[in-house]
Amino acid sequence: MHRAGYGQRVTSPEGLELDAVVPWLRERGLLGDGDVEASRLAGGLSNVTFLVRQGDTSLVIRRPPLGHVMPTAHDMGREFTVLGGMARGGFRAPQPLAFCDDESVNGARFLVMEYVAGRILSSDAAAEGLTVADAGVLSGELMDTLAELHAIDAAAVGLADFGRPEGFLARQVKRWRQQWELSKTRDLPDVESLATWLDERVAAIPARAPWSVVHGDYRLDNCIVDPVDPRVRAVLDWEMSTLGDPLMDLATILVYWSRPGDELRHEIRFAAFVTDREGFWDRQALVDRYAAVSGRDVEHLDVCVALSGFKLAVIMESIRKRTLAGQQLGADSSLADGMARATDALAQMGLLMADGEGIAALSR
Repeated sequence: MHRAGYGQRVTSPEGLELDAVVPWLRERGLLGDGDVEASRLAGGLSNVTFLVRQGDTSLVIRRPPLGHVMPTAHDMGREFTVLGGMARGGFRAPQPLAFCDDESVNGARFLVMEYVAGRILSSDAAAEGLTVADAGVLSGELMDTLAELHAIDAAAVGLADFGRPEGFLARQVKRWRQQWELSKTRDLPDVESLATWLDERVAAIPARAPWSVVHGDYRLDNCIVDPVDPRVRAVLDWEMSTLGDPLMDLATILVYWSRPGDELRHEIRFAAFVTDREGFWDRQALVDRYAAVSGRDVEHLDVCVALSGFKLAVIMESIRKRTLAGQQLGADSSLADGMARATDALAQMGLLMADGEGIAALSR
């Protein structure tokens, strides 16, 4: 914990220059005079998140990672915009409070949002006390929340121009191929093979397939869960949100989801295995619930799962690159090896879809 006393020298957590940020917050009425405490919140390997406290006031600040950053990634302005849309639509997400586009204040653009109290189930310890019944309720709640997001009218909440949904999947493949070339630390034939297959398969999907607001990284540990009732209080980490194919969100949570015996998924060791616990649904049950609640066709879900595996493999490789360069906050030397295993496993999960194995193959 770092403290900033009014009129005193400020000691800042890495990535947050309190001597400049605190006055900026005070000018906007978000903080008053007096001592301020700040700490970096655990969890996440991408954007960096800080908790700033002053008395009964709690604020959350998010900024891009230090070091290597993929082009077009970590756009704090877009995240601030979509949070505003979610607030207007009444969706469960933190209220955006302020946005700083002056990089001289903190070395990068950043946003300020409300602090939402609750549990983030990012480890077995965090999930302690979660009953079998709770796990089942939460499984359905995650799908219901996702369907609620995808039902939002983008134009009605000011997000009509937030993305170009036509041709979304094809652009995603192109974008992540480009990011791979910029981020890779080694040659991986599996990643190249998966990208080639995706190019061919995505071309067969209608460019004007049904679209919605897409979160971009929807998973259990990007949700704040009520500490008593197994319900989602808020969805976090909107940095990759856009307008596009809603099945990409479903695909992402399926890739991150884990069940006992999932050999490939268990190679992604930085991600929580909370859903291994008794009571959590299997992947097919999640798909069935989403399809029933949303009313959406899930016909090309296999392609979206493969694309999600490809995209996440590229992101893991980017984190590996930052780690090898000593630019990943909170990382030790073991993270680079862990990211290498995760990249390999994600590419293989995508190739299982390319081989026509279906989502049941993710449980191998």
